[in-house]
Amino acid sequence: MQSMSAKDAKYGFGRLIDLARSEPVVVEKHGRPVVVVLAVEEYERLRGEGKNAGSRSTRVPAHTAKRRGLEKV
Repeated sequence: MQSMSAKDAKYGFGRLIDLARSEPVVVEKHGRPVVVVLAVEEYERLRGEGKNAGSRSTRVPAHTAKRRGLEKV
C-alpha cells in the first residue's frame, strides 16, 4: 500500500487518483495515517456491491447529513 502526505495529496491530486486506481493509498497528516483513498471498484467490492448490485446507493451517513442539514425531520 502506497502512502503520501496530505500536502502531497493536495498539490498532486491527479497523481493520488492515478495511484489509488491501482492500489489503496494512505494519506498521512503530521506523519499519522488519516484516510485511505481507493478505486471505486475496490470500494464496491469491499461493500459487497460488485457489478451485479444494481443502482448505487445515495445514502448519506448520519453525521454528514446532520452537518449538511439533510437529516430526516
